[in-house]
Amino acid sequence: MLWTLLAIVVAGLGAAGIALLLRKLTRNKLPKWIVPLFGGLGMLGYQVFYEYSWFEHQQARQPAESVVVATEAGHVFWRPWSYFVPMITAFTVLDSKSLVKRELDGNTVAEFMLYRFEKQHVDHVAHQAHLLNCESAELLPLDAQKQPQLAQLKRIGKDDPLYLQVCR
Repeated sequence: MLWTLLAIVVAGLGAAGIALLLRKLTRNKLPKWIVPLFGGLGMLGYQVFYEYSWFEHQQARQPAESVVVATEAGHVFWRPWSYFVPMITAFTVLDSKSLVKRELDGNTVAEFMLYRFEKQHVDHVAHQAHLLNCESAELLPLDAQKQPQLAQLKRIGKDDPLYLQVCR
């Protein structure tokens, strides 16, 4: 967060410097208010760039065995540009290295870890083990002691990217 804030300030100072240079090149014919205007636009422009490149940056930081299986795009009222082009605010990653398949009663059951990344003022990461029955496409989260949480059982589609990655 500190580096992002520093980058925003530097972008604002750089844009204000460009406006100051334009004023000097035009022999001060441009109005004085153009300098803070450029500074503000530079800061806002960098903030928008940072928000829209967050997903690609986080994805590049993942190990090779991780696979993105879901993304969430949304908009927020204090980011009016997100109403025109929604930005990715969260995504879920399958750790394919943790994938273990077993045969139970004639059904293929896969156990694996899912990681959820959320874009907040400080990025939030949560992980949880899951079981997936490949025949019935039932997804069951496990608690910290690897006990199933039956109340959170849900069915996923057989065309879901998670199902395709785990059960193929």
